[in-house]
Parts: sequence; structure tokens; C-alpha cells
Amino acid sequence: MKKSIMALMGNIAVISVIFLACSKGSKDAPDQGGNENFDKTAMLTYYADKMIIPGYTAFQQKINALQAATTAFANAPSPATQTEAITALKTAHLQYQYIEAFNNLTPATSATLEYSVNFCGGLTNTDLLLNGFSVDSVTIENNISTGVYNLSEYSNKSFYSQGFPALGYLITGPNAIAKFTTNTANRVIYINDVAKRIKALTDQVVSDWGIYRTTFISNTQSNVGSPIGNLVNQMAYEMDVLKGPRIGWPFGKQSNGQVFSTKVEGYFTDNSIALAVANLKNLKLVYTAGGSRKGFSDYLNTLGKQNLNSLITSQFDITLAKLEAIPDPLSNSLTAEATAVNTAYGEIQKLLTLIKTDMASATGVQISFMDNDGD
Repeated sequence: MKKSIMALMGNIAVISVIFLACSKGSKDAPDQGGNENFDKTAMLTYYADKMIIPGYTAFQQKINALQAATTAFANAPSPATQTEAITALKTAHLQYQYIEAFNNLTPATSATLEYSVNFCGGLTNTDLLLNGFSVDSVTIENNISTGVYNLSEYSNKSFYSQGFPALGYLITGPNAIAKFTTNTANRVIYINDVAKRIKALTDQVVSDWGIYRTTFISNTQSNVGSPIGNLVNQMAYEMDVLKGPRIGWPFGKQSNGQVFSTKVEGYFTDNSIALAVANLKNLKLVYTAGGSRKGFSDYLNTLGKQNLNSLITSQFDITLAKLEAIPDPLSNSLTAEATAVNTAYGEIQKLLTLIKTDMASATGVQISFMDNDGD
């Protein structure tokens, strides 16, 4: 799974390996019996046809609208075009939360979608200057000033100067409209390039799923690199991101209580909690497969893990309630609503353990990504 971004530099192949390779070996770890009564092919077919492909298609539509709105804003910056661009950005970013659970499957990893669209620094990045959902405004402004940059470069500077965070800064950051009076042509080009890259990568993922679908639903193993193994790993990873970059890191859980309010997801659009809630709701949807009786919750029941399923389902609801109790913008609530944030953080930890340890063990999935702070 995902490790420090330093492991990615210089070779696109490394990104795919991170998702597929296991740091402790690749020996299969079979589930604990009873699975012969559960139709894993039907489960994977449901995920592909009812959640994954429709999710990416819906995201593609939102990105098309975002590109149109950002182009209109860049070409004629005004409060009106800015408002339209902000709305399109928030809508697309929210839809992205409904596909993040599938971002370690081959189409998204091949496109490096996460790194170029919604980079969070990885779970091992503890740099206090650039980590989590930071925006490298210095690099962005330098790119605009010089007109020299490469958004395909695999580096922190590149990842932190593009995607949703960069668009948030460029569209609604301080003096966003006034800045068009300087380096106007370059600023227009840069905004358009960032939006174009998001669209190109999204189009690639949608297209690749048309090819990958058959491979996805035909592999019912649980070993490292398998669809089931990857789905469980990504659910655990998303919980780790919720605990770390989304909530814990800006809250000061790795900096002796020092709050970093500007490092929350969606800082410039003031919708961090809305994004986190949407992400967690989708993880629950993946877990239950929308009540279709084809999800991981049903798989656990078939394995004789009904109690574990009940605990996970209940903890999803508890955690969602605590997250929803935090007012947006999170950047203010980190201090103004510290008790509510800390309570939600505690519930996130509980759900993370249930998924990353108990669910993974029950389904015979080996967690193959690394973090730096334990669970």
C-alpha cells in the first residue's frame, strides 16, 4: 500500500508496487472457513457495477463541470465566476470522497489519481511544513511567475501544487481575483493546466475500468494485490487518513498539541467536515454494499463473525455522529470545538482498529501499508 512519497520519486512503477507489494511477504492468508457459502464473485460484481464504475463516471461528470467553471473564472475573474467555480470545486471534491475507497485498484493507481488530485502526504510524512492536505502556495506562485513547471513530476512540490488543494487556493485563496492583475496570462494557463490534468487522469480511470472490470470480478482471492485484499486495505487506509491527515495531524496529535489549521482538507473552501463525513459514509456503504447482502458485512456473517459485524456497523454510526457534531470550518473548530474534535478522534481510532485489525484478520487479508504512529 502507500508509504512515504520519498519511495515514489523517479519511477512510476513504484507507485503501483506500493499498492500491490507486501512488506511481510506475499504468502496467502486464507479466511477462517465458511466462505464457501458466500458468493465473492457476486460481491465483486456488485462493487464494480453498482459502486465503482458509476462512482467514477459521476466524478468524471463533476470534473467536466469543474473544468468549465474554472476556465470561465480564469478567463473573466469576477465575484460571479468565482462563486460558480467554488461551487463546482466543492461539488467535485465531495464526489471524490465516493471513489477514494477504490483508489488502490489498478485503474486509479496506474493514473496516480490520488497523488495528482487529492494528495495527503502519505501516512509516514511528518514534515511540519508540508504534510497532510497542505497547499504549497510558494511553489504555485513561482510556477505562475516563471511559467516553468511539470505537473507530471513525482515530487512533493509537484503534488502539493496541483489538484483540489491548489484549485482551492487559486480560486478562493487570499486576493484570488486581484492576483490576476499580475502575470495574468501565466495565471490563466496554470489554473487551466491544473484542471486539465485532473480531467485527463479521471478520463483515463473511467476508460481503464472498462478493461479492468473482468479481471476485477474474476479474482476472488484475499491475498496481497487481489481485489478483496486491496479493498480491505484501502478501507483501513482511508480510516488511517481520517485519523491522521484529515483530523489528527491538524489537531496536533503528532505535534505535541500544536494545531495546524491550514492543513485540513478543503481549507480554502471551508468544508473539511463535510468531506470527512462523505468519505466515512462511503466507507460504510462499501462495507455493507448498500444492504444488498453482497458486502463485507454479509461476508463476515457467513464466516461466523456476526458479533464483529455488529460492532463495526455500530461503530460506523457512532463515529459518523461524532464527526457530524463538529461544525465546519474544521480549521476553526480545531480550537473552538476541541472537545468535539477529540471525541470524534477517539471514535475514529476504535473504528480503525476494528477494520484494520479485526476485519482484516477475519477475511484473511494482510494489511500491507505502513503508518508511523500506530493505531
